[in-house]
Amino acid sequence: MNFAEIITQYEWDAIRKSIVAKTAKDVEMALSKSVSPDIDDFMALISPAAQPYLEQMAALSRKYTQQRFGKTIQFYIPLYLTNSCVNHCVYCGFNHQNNIRRIILTDSQILEEVEAIKKIGDFCHILLVTGENPHDAGIDYIENAVSIVKPFFSSISVEVQPLKEEEYTRLIHAGVNAVYCYQETYHKQEYKTYHPKGMKSKFDHRLDTFDRMGRAGIHKMGLGVLIGLEEWRTDVTMMALHLRYLQKNYWQTKYSISFPRMRPHEGDGFRPNVLMTDKELAQLIFAFRIFDHDTEIALSTRESQLFRNNMATLGVTSLSAGSKTDPGGYAVYRRELEQFAVNDDRSPHEVLNSVKQQGYEVVWKDWDLSLQ
Repeated sequence: MNFAEIITQYEWDAIRKSIVAKTAKDVEMALSKSVSPDIDDFMALISPAAQPYLEQMAALSRKYTQQRFGKTIQFYIPLYLTNSCVNHCVYCGFNHQNNIRRIILTDSQILEEVEAIKKIGDFCHILLVTGENPHDAGIDYIENAVSIVKPFFSSISVEVQPLKEEEYTRLIHAGVNAVYCYQETYHKQEYKTYHPKGMKSKFDHRLDTFDRMGRAGIHKMGLGVLIGLEEWRTDVTMMALHLRYLQKNYWQTKYSISFPRMRPHEGDGFRPNVLMTDKELAQLIFAFRIFDHDTEIALSTRESQLFRNNMATLGVTSLSAGSKTDPGGYAVYRRELEQFAVNDDRSPHEVLNSVKQQGYEVVWKDWDLSLQ
């Protein structure tokens, strides 16, 4: 069974009620375990009942993170290749209905962006991001972009449209070592409310993307939910179930998770249905680190400078810095078509200095492709 079939065994409202029903005793039992907690423990750690235990959770989160990753933070930077998209996601600035200038970077423009990125930091990890337009910026375009940036970066990740298994294999051979694909929400009944048209409107097809990645043999895959669409505690529990399924079936793959909170964007004024406080996001990060000691946790420039500074030593393992969320934002077009508004707009070296002041080392490079 794939996860699209497995998820039908879990009833959204039942999980939500189970989380809310957790007690202080449930939280204490989860925190006392010498082995990694199970899903039921995870629900206790993200429940309202766990809020008085945040200090203890933070200490455990820091302990497990340092044991697994040391006192390090990996830096990466996104490069948006195109804002052309066939989807109608109501929360996204690249929504097909939005009246914005659509751009697909040319080869020379990609190189110009790379040169600008290299001038602002010693980045060796790059994340290539596109809208979903398989006709004009599909697998051939993505594969070509990978070949262009490959000489300049030791690690190439992509966040692009869901692909076929054989297309992921092509990207692996081209030099991609990580693929990120956010389900956005695991609430199947409400999913199409936020994704009414386009390829992304197909819930099962998107969910099955991770199995296609796993079968292709991707080195690392990234999961995430967009905080602001549905009740967050239930959504992240579904994602935790998904992570455990993937780890069992594709045990040679590494995993990364992210919990992006909705940010202002171009469009018709859609506002979050659910607001998550900084305290709740911190609780979620601590809970996930206690639940899984090995999974990477990324925190993007969607979050504030203060919050990112606080989380850098408490469970997070990678940060973006100096990010532009529009194609050509570093050199070619200078931020006029953002997918979402950046919150932490510090330069990479400002973020670097902040991390160092907390006694942590910034890792610009920790990956090289085999020469074989």
